[in-house]
Amino acid sequence: MNAPTTDQLPVVVVGAGPIGLAAAAHLVERGLEPLVLESGPSAGTAVRAWSHVRLFSPWAEVTDPAAEKLLAPIGWTRPDGATYPTGGDWAEKYLQPLADVLGDKVRYGATVTGIARAGRDRIVDSGRDEQPFTVHIQLADGREERITARAVIDASGTWSTPSPMGADGLPALGERTAADRISYRVPDLGDPAVRARYAGKRTAVIGSGASAFTALAHLADLAEEEDGTHAVWILRRGIGANTYGGGEADQLPARGALGLRAKAAVDNGHASAVTGFRTQSVERDADGRLVLVAEDGRRLDPVDEVIVLTGFRPDLSFLSEIRLGLDERLQAPTALAPLIDPNVHSCGTVYPHGVNELAHPEQDVYLVGMKSYGRAPTFLAMTGYEQVRSVAAAIAGDREAAERVELTLPETGVCGGAGLFDDPDAAQSSEGGGCCAAPATLQIGIGAPAASGGC
Repeated sequence: MNAPTTDQLPVVVVGAGPIGLAAAAHLVERGLEPLVLESGPSAGTAVRAWSHVRLFSPWAEVTDPAAEKLLAPIGWTRPDGATYPTGGDWAEKYLQPLADVLGDKVRYGATVTGIARAGRDRIVDSGRDEQPFTVHIQLADGREERITARAVIDASGTWSTPSPMGADGLPALGERTAADRISYRVPDLGDPAVRARYAGKRTAVIGSGASAFTALAHLADLAEEEDGTHAVWILRRGIGANTYGGGEADQLPARGALGLRAKAAVDNGHASAVTGFRTQSVERDADGRLVLVAEDGRRLDPVDEVIVLTGFRPDLSFLSEIRLGLDERLQAPTALAPLIDPNVHSCGTVYPHGVNELAHPEQDVYLVGMKSYGRAPTFLAMTGYEQVRSVAAAIAGDREAAERVELTLPETGVCGGAGLFDDPDAAQSSEGGGCCAAPATLQIGIGAPAASGGC
C-alpha cells in the first residue's frame, strides 16, 4: 500500500478553543482535512476555566463566519449579537456545538508533546521542506501516539502559563512556597468555597490590565456584603489619567465600564492602590499571612491572599524542534511583534496582519490566536478569526485570498507605550504613554489605520 502524499495528510490544529475551532471551520470550507487536538475533555477547556467572566466583545464579534456556516444546517442561530456572553456561555452555546459538528475531526484528551519534521531535527537542512510534520501526543490514559500532518496551526493559547508576580519576569523569592495563598486567575466568587477564601480577608491584586480590573470589581462587590473584605491593588507604575483604560471613550464599552468599576473600588475605599511597587519577595509573618517586599525595600502590611494577574506567556516547549522566528521581547512572530509591542504602541494600534506576519522560517507552521501575540497583553477574537482565514487560504494555495486581509477592529488596548510601562513617574503624566482618549478605528487591510481624532 502506498503511503499518502503530503497533500492527503490532515492539517493538525492544536487547541479546540475559539481560534482553533475557527481554523478547522476555515480548513473545511477550503476542502482541507483538519484534525484538532485538545488536551482537555471538551471544547473550550481554557475558556470554561473562566466561565464566570464576561467578555468585552458582544456575540456579534465572537463568532466566526465560516463556523456559522458549518452550524447552520443543524439549526444553530447566534444569540443576540448585541449581548455579552460569559466564558461559560461562549463555550456551551457556540464552541461545543461547533466541535460537535466537526465530529471526529476533534480529538479530546490529546496533549501535544512535540512537533518536528519527519526524520529531521531542527539542525537538518536537507529535504526539510518536503517532509511532513510529525506531531507527538500523549493521551489521557498515558499512551503515546505520533500523527503525520501536512501543516500545523498552533492555537493552544497562553492560559496554561500565567506570568509570575516577580517584576523581573521570574517568580519572586518565596512565591512558590506561598502557593497555597496565591492564585493566578480571576476568582469566581459565585463559588461558595472561593467566596469563603476571600470574604472578610485582605487580598493583594497584582496587575494593571483587564483581569486586575475584574478582580478588583468582584472584590469590591464582596466588600459591600462582607465586612473586613479589602483589596490592595499593586501596580508597578503610578496612577495617571490612563490607568483605568479608555472609560466612556473605549470602543469596547464593556471594557471601558470595567475600568470605571475598578476606579470606583478605589474611590469608595474597597481597594487601596500601591504604586511603583515591583515585587521581589514574599515572606510569611508569625500568623502565616503574606508580606510582599519590593525591590526598593518597601514592605507592605500583611495580606491573607494574593491574586497575581500579570499576564500570560506562550508555552514553546513542544515546538523546540521547529524553526520559529520569534521576537526576542514578546515571543511573537518577528513580523507581527513590532505591530503589537506595548513598549512602542500606546494606543493599542494593531496594523494589518495575516499570513505574511504569521509566517516562520519553518514553512507551513503557524502560531495563531493568543499564542501569536506572545506576551503582548490584549487580543480580540476577531483578530484570531481573520488570522486563521488567511492561514487556511495560504495552506490551500490561494495566496491572493491569504494576503487580502480585511477587518475593522476597535482599539485593542495595548497600553503604556514609548518604553514607559514600568516608569511610575511617567505614568503620572498624560504625555508619552497610555491609551488615547479618543480611540482609533483601525482598518485591517491594505494601507494605514483609518484617520480619527486619536493617536
